[in-house]
Amino acid sequence: MVRFERILCPTDFSKYSFRAADYAVSLAKHYEGEVNFVHVVPEVLLHPDQYPYLVEPVRAEPEIRSRAHDRLDAFVALTRAEQVKSRFSVEEGAAVATILDVAKKEKSDLICLGTHGREGVERLVLGSVAEKVLRKAPCPVLTISEPGEEEAIRPAVFKNILCAVDFATLSLRSLEYALSLAQEAGGNLLLVNVVEWFSEEPGWDVQLNIEDYRAQMEASVLERLNEIVPAEVRDWCDVETVVRSGKPYRDILELASERDVGLIVMGVRGRNPLDLMLFGSTTQHVVRHAKCPVLTIGGGEG
Repeated sequence: MVRFERILCPTDFSKYSFRAADYAVSLAKHYEGEVNFVHVVPEVLLHPDQYPYLVEPVRAEPEIRSRAHDRLDAFVALTRAEQVKSRFSVEEGAAVATILDVAKKEKSDLICLGTHGREGVERLVLGSVAEKVLRKAPCPVLTISEPGEEEAIRPAVFKNILCAVDFATLSLRSLEYALSLAQEAGGNLLLVNVVEWFSEEPGWDVQLNIEDYRAQMEASVLERLNEIVPAEVRDWCDVETVVRSGKPYRDILELASERDVGLIVMGVRGRNPLDLMLFGSTTQHVVRHAKCPVLTIGGGEG
């Protein structure tokens, strides 16, 4: 059974990180765990126009650390009403390296963070911090794209879960998490595989009927999807298997929207060689555009 007891929640005080904190606190409450809130102050001050002569990194000014500490202290106070164990720290350094280092040292079970940061450019590229954490994290990562408020903690309940599987090792691991979470919530699991197909039917002459071949392929994949679900799972969870042909990330997002999915679970990298080179283009697109939280399961590789 999956348990998220040690949850790391990096925050930059943006509205997206507040919603991520909602989920972190709710999950910690459910699993009787602890949330460690971390804010990273960069070593180089973010005002290069004011310091054009700097060559060596400048340590953060004490006032910046003090203000960050006070802000974290005020925010963590909100968790006390939920009777959730929590602590916080202000770290200094490169954001990605610091977050990953804390996660490894603390043996975190989950990193929970928003996909959009404070800077406008991050909203266009998912946020370089979030993207790199996803790719290198030593534990699962829950990314939140929904904005939240500082005043309230809302519950995280995953009743309808979509798990995208391409039969690669990480996607099969993601299925284990999805099954466990579905059992915890007594919810529904939608198990999906998208067969990548021609954007247009091939123009050359072929003896094989393309539509028949596609139907046979989808039937074969559907059979395999059903085989990887343990028989006993269906006793306590409503499992539906779906196979589609098309562009994986588009179909995953469409299904998630159509079925009012509350959580998408998937591996960071898939079988497609392009995914391996580009950190998982399917995963990247899903995380970037999903309207619900996405739980990604990685291998901790850099």
